[in-house]
Amino acid sequence: MDLSQTTAIDLLNAIAAGRLSAEELMQTTLDRIASVNGSANAIVALRDPDELLAEARAMDAGPNRGPLHGLPIAVKDLVNVAGIVTSQGSPIFKDHVPQKDDLIAARMRAAGAILIGKTNVPEFGLGSHTFNPVYGATRNPYDPTRTSGGSSGGAAVALAAGMVALADGSDMMGSLRNPAAWNNVYGFRPSWGRVPSEPAGDGYLHQLSTLGPMARSPEDLGPLLDVISGPDPRQPYGDASSAVSPVQAADMRGLRIGWLDDWGGAYPFQDGIRELCRDALDVFTQLGAEVAPVAAPFPADRIWDSWVTLRAWSVAAGLAELSENRAALKDTAQWELDRGLALTAMQVHEASVARSEWFRCAAALCQEYDALILPSAQVWPFAIETPYPTAIAGTAMDTYHRWMEVMVPVSLIGLPCLSVPVGFGAEGLPMGMQVFGPRGSDAHILSIGAAYHAATRWPQKRPA
Repeated sequence: MDLSQTTAIDLLNAIAAGRLSAEELMQTTLDRIASVNGSANAIVALRDPDELLAEARAMDAGPNRGPLHGLPIAVKDLVNVAGIVTSQGSPIFKDHVPQKDDLIAARMRAAGAILIGKTNVPEFGLGSHTFNPVYGATRNPYDPTRTSGGSSGGAAVALAAGMVALADGSDMMGSLRNPAAWNNVYGFRPSWGRVPSEPAGDGYLHQLSTLGPMARSPEDLGPLLDVISGPDPRQPYGDASSAVSPVQAADMRGLRIGWLDDWGGAYPFQDGIRELCRDALDVFTQLGAEVAPVAAPFPADRIWDSWVTLRAWSVAAGLAELSENRAALKDTAQWELDRGLALTAMQVHEASVARSEWFRCAAALCQEYDALILPSAQVWPFAIETPYPTAIAGTAMDTYHRWMEVMVPVSLIGLPCLSVPVGFGAEGLPMGMQVFGPRGSDAHILSIGAAYHAATRWPQKRPA
């Protein structure tokens, strides 16, 4: 059994049955990291191997700790983990060692996971390209000259390259979905509120980002999603959703799937992406679903205008305490900070009204379709030296993140969304598509993903 590509569920079952020890799995994990991470640069701040092996032996000697017992997990470097540097990719925090776990890390640890280090991120998680001045760039395992995406780029590469079997991530503007697409794995953005954020600062206003799981199959997403889900009494919007595990394939016969394509021409794409996604839609047809094209259901410019306002407001709120260190922030962080601080209350209100109107429109659309589909990216993984694309198919991008606009309809209103692999383009680079549905339909979306996975067995192609 190749432990570097074995499913998380099989690993956990083998440990529980005594066929595999946590120490054996940890040693295999450390060997794999030593073999491939030097070129990939996905896992950073790795703990001392002797310390990790000792923790694994203690797991073997003690009682079962929970659903993730003995599984090594590297935590996204935007999350505080006690005793491990949490840099957020910024020189300002390059030596910051937290004394306590953030809520998501605490839940994984309590469930028996062994937290081995961090996965690399862009500075402060801004931009879907994982590079920073602390650790450098994370390289795509299918072509090391290309980006891995982000901000959960380190997590996606660690999964694709077999360094871990499960990973956590977060998603404001596609940070679980875009890197999943570009690394041939699965990333799931849960319904907003299902996975609580860290109970600090404002808990009411900034409803854009969410934490979530990544894995090499929809079935593997289930155990981690269940562990990190559930309301926190210190936060107002907790969602007491039922468990999704075990994730089982949906019966697709008779289901209606809506294909939103390029949103009526609003979103430019590089050649080959839409065609690859359309080919993948045939899988649903073969499984008995009805796939139908959907005209643009809401003005794309209203969604975008709402998004850039609410995002800048949220990002600036998070960076405000660093405004005195403005010169130490990367240019895109400075842009978000300046724009957010300049907003008026009524501009924010008007953006929220547009968001509310799109939510109501989407809710009506989801009464007509069992799931909706968009591509997971508008461009192929680009050169690692490029900070961000400035044009797509001749269309100039007016912001550093406009090239990710296809992510925004889901992000703006917090719907559950699964990025599934759809194959490889002419240059051998991976791509994915987003499968999403109404708020609270997390288990249903995962079951559709499981049916797709059973039919395609993605990811079929492994990195070199």
